[in-house]
Amino acid sequence: MASSKLDFNRQVLPHLLVLLFFLLLVVAYFSPIFFDGKSLMQHDVVQFQGGAKEIADYRERTGEEALWTNSMFSGMPAYLISVQFSGDLFQYVHSLFTAGLPLVASNIFITLVCAYIMFVVFGLRPMLAAVGAIAYTFVSYNFAILEAGHNTKSLAIAYLPLVLAGLWYAYRKNLLIGAALFTFGLTMHIRTNHLQITYYLLLIVLIFGIVELVSWAKEGRIADFFKRTLILALGAALAAGVSFGRIYTTAEYGKYSIRGASELTQGKDASEIGSGLDREYAFQWSYGVGETMTLLVPNFYGGASQGPLEKDSETYKQLAQGGVPEAQLQNATMPFYWGDQSFVGGPVYMGAIVCFLFVLGLLVTPRRLWIWLLSATILSFMLSWGKNFEAFNYFMFDYFPGYNKFRAVSMALVIAQVTMTLLAVLALCRVIQNEPIENLPKKILIALGATGGLCLLLVLLSGTFDYVGAVDEQLAQYQYPIQAIREDREAMLRGDAFRSLVFILLAAGTLYFYTRKKMSSFMATAVIGLLILVDLWTVDKRYLNNDDFQKDYSATFFQPTRADQIILQDKELSYRVYNVANPFNEARTSYFHKSIGGYHGAKLRRYQDVIEQHIAQGNIQVLNMLNAKYAITGQEQNPVQLIPGYLGNAWYVDEVRAVNSPDEELAALKGIDAKHEAIVDVSKFPNVKPQRYTTTGSIIKLVEYQPNYLKYTAVVAQPGVAVFSEIYYADGWQAYLNGKPVDHFRANYILRAMHLPAGNHVVEFKFEPNEYSLGNTVALISSLLVFAGVIGAVAYGFRRRRPSDV
Repeated sequence: MASSKLDFNRQVLPHLLVLLFFLLLVVAYFSPIFFDGKSLMQHDVVQFQGGAKEIADYRERTGEEALWTNSMFSGMPAYLISVQFSGDLFQYVHSLFTAGLPLVASNIFITLVCAYIMFVVFGLRPMLAAVGAIAYTFVSYNFAILEAGHNTKSLAIAYLPLVLAGLWYAYRKNLLIGAALFTFGLTMHIRTNHLQITYYLLLIVLIFGIVELVSWAKEGRIADFFKRTLILALGAALAAGVSFGRIYTTAEYGKYSIRGASELTQGKDASEIGSGLDREYAFQWSYGVGETMTLLVPNFYGGASQGPLEKDSETYKQLAQGGVPEAQLQNATMPFYWGDQSFVGGPVYMGAIVCFLFVLGLLVTPRRLWIWLLSATILSFMLSWGKNFEAFNYFMFDYFPGYNKFRAVSMALVIAQVTMTLLAVLALCRVIQNEPIENLPKKILIALGATGGLCLLLVLLSGTFDYVGAVDEQLAQYQYPIQAIREDREAMLRGDAFRSLVFILLAAGTLYFYTRKKMSSFMATAVIGLLILVDLWTVDKRYLNNDDFQKDYSATFFQPTRADQIILQDKELSYRVYNVANPFNEARTSYFHKSIGGYHGAKLRRYQDVIEQHIAQGNIQVLNMLNAKYAITGQEQNPVQLIPGYLGNAWYVDEVRAVNSPDEELAALKGIDAKHEAIVDVSKFPNVKPQRYTTTGSIIKLVEYQPNYLKYTAVVAQPGVAVFSEIYYADGWQAYLNGKPVDHFRANYILRAMHLPAGNHVVEFKFEPNEYSLGNTVALISSLLVFAGVIGAVAYGFRRRRPSDV
């Protein structure tokens, strides 16, 4: 019987050395953060900071969660902006995983650690597992999304390998240990709250389950399969329970957001009514079929939408000859991307060596493994093509549960990032760890021919593409040297195809020398690992490099402008500001003011309807009813304008006018006199009757404001209807009259309104959603159960550990 004594030098020290190596890699890549005190300029992060400012201030001031903010889109739930759940105890576990590293750097460190754990669980030695972690982590997409500020997406990708590691271990080896790891990994993954990445993870798991079911059925072990599946399902339920608050609030809000069903029917086909996102919006970022070649050749389609202008490029030479000053050219960027997407921060590049090893994996790994990983990879490609593969993706969008809630389908390549890397590194493992492989040299040659041969073909045939981009017509209008840009696109493709060919040849050569016993396994692993790191690192630096870091970027971005300073002199309790310049794609205004606009991917659908059909069309009455008092013009001489006719926080109307459908209600805003009339859809609020009122002598005033609490004093001479310049959201907002709950209703498509009897009253609105309190309770109970279950399962599993089941 083997000794149970822990061998530190063999079982612990190698892992500690790997973690130290990962730490050094992170510090080296993000050196401006560690040595220069700089931070990464992340567009979405600074927009988040603007949109979350009111919520964060309330949390700091009270220690409680606001759950609602009036700083964006005239008011919306804070669920998908910034909400903390005290019952989620795994927030402390996440802090341990960050190792005290600053944001961004910690994301990459977590990705390295989780990927390393996955490969160790799959049976790789520490050095090979480290190579696998590097291959998974340094995929260009992981750095492109950090540059853009998609930090939650980055974390979702980071924790994903733990789920697959636990899944595989539960079916192939020890059920309890695997289930514990699966539950823990899924808990950490789900709490990042990026449901689209979770959806793709579920697709990987589903394909794995189908392949395993077939295999276990053939072996006559179907009962054991379902036993393991049931235990994993229980673990998944507990993992979801830890994030129940996030899931529940998100699901509830989703019904009212642009991800939910639209009540409008005008201008829609029958198939579109009640659906999620619009197809055109959902498939706006669809990867081109040919664009999939960027996985092997990064600049196959010219790289990013705006790329640096190199001195030796034809574009640079032509611009210089045309008289453009050299100082201007040195910092210039050019639209070298010529694919179909409207904008890209960079291509998805898996790595030339990873692609080579992936093909090799199809030849040398067990059939059961490569069928799973190849099937998921092909699905990933097909999903990422979006509108470029309508027959499949429109079917998925219309019929596959939940799929129509997501946009930017090019994100589906995250599946390939996992599956291609996993199969590639497992193939390398089988070669390096000397597992018996028939005709290995021939198979290495086949993989070399498939990938290296394709790269060589691209080098030779690079002159046959037209390099015509969707933006070229627009560029021609501004006197850009179009022909020179196209020549540079050709040079970029040819150069990167040759670059990938070189890396593939070096990797294949290393494996060849290893199989001929000209190189040790240690040296072969080190060489392959170094080649993968250099290949991916240098491409990553094209899209996230030292120039992207600045000192005090956020502080500079949020310095109040002259317009902000003028508006902030107004000490009225609550009013709104309309930034005329790009109002619905910026949240800087929200940092200082309660904004008509904002920046968010899931605003309220009804508000979006009003934006499209009224605010964007210049309907001043709609701005008035939203209490838009000031407009930021963007002009130096007159930066702020007072918007005439703003109606304040609340007012009495002379008439309630009835309509019979959401379409009629929205259309009625075109001719509304918001000061004197309120439009009510009586099909939704049948108790509200059309009526005229006398408002003489009646006064209503906002006297106390919190994001989740509004208090008014009302003097009502005769019974009437008050309209409030607040967004109607039935699921959480409760109205009170003199301390007693009362009903309120929706008016003018998006606002709140209430019947008030004669007399002096106190009117209050409190945002008290049951989903949050229930979610917090479930999260706490689930956290305790997961902790207890994982610890217990691991302890029991190690005591009863037995050899692999397959």
